[in-house]
Parts: sequence; C-alpha cells; structure tokens
Amino acid sequence: MIAAVDHVQLAAPAGSEDALRTYYADALGMTEIPKPPVLAARGGCWFQTGPVQLHLGIEADFRPARKAHPGLRVTDIEAFAARLTEHGAEVKWDGDLPGHRRFFSHDPVGNRLEFLEPVDG
Repeated sequence: MIAAVDHVQLAAPAGSEDALRTYYADALGMTEIPKPPVLAARGGCWFQTGPVQLHLGIEADFRPARKAHPGLRVTDIEAFAARLTEHGAEVKWDGDLPGHRRFFSHDPVGNRLEFLEPVDG
C-alpha cells in the first residue's frame, strides 16, 4: 500500500548543478542532501526541506516538461513569492484552483514548479 511520496525526481542538463544549487538552496531555502556515492557519480543533486525531497538527475537529452510539475505546499505564500522574485525567479499567479492561492515558477533549467497554500473559508 502506498503510504507517502518519498521524493519527486526532476531532470536537468549536464553541468547545471551550480545553478540548481543557487535556486533550490538559496531561493527556495532547501538543504542539499548527499547522494549515495554510486548515484553521485551520475551528477545531479538532491534537496530536502522537512519531509519534502526533490531529486535533480542529469538527463543526456534534457528538455524541460511543459506541463508536468511538482506541487509544493508553502506557508505565507506572499512572502514566499517575494523571496523568489528577489532571487530573480519569475512568479506567475494563477487563481484557477478553488480554495487555494497558487503561483507557478521555473527553475534555472526550465522545470515548472507549482507553489500553493490553502485559504480559509
């Protein structure tokens, strides 16, 4: 039986690790976690905040997905959007999900990310 999502894997092009670290650690505030040595040899990097893990793996013929994305629940979405904007990330608000405030943004290699926060009432 499925108990939880362990992690979400996103793809990235070779040599993008420094840009990914700047975005996921500095802009999003996640912590880089070590990859097992056999996996570290493949490149990429992993990040975590609380129970949420995002794994960025190197893909030889990388092309960012146009629609697929992880949905990341945040607190104080206004402040979080401001943080991303201060780090140079585009924030595109979307009001189409009832009961939530949300926006979309892209990491430095073009992966789409959704950030959302439930609203009361």
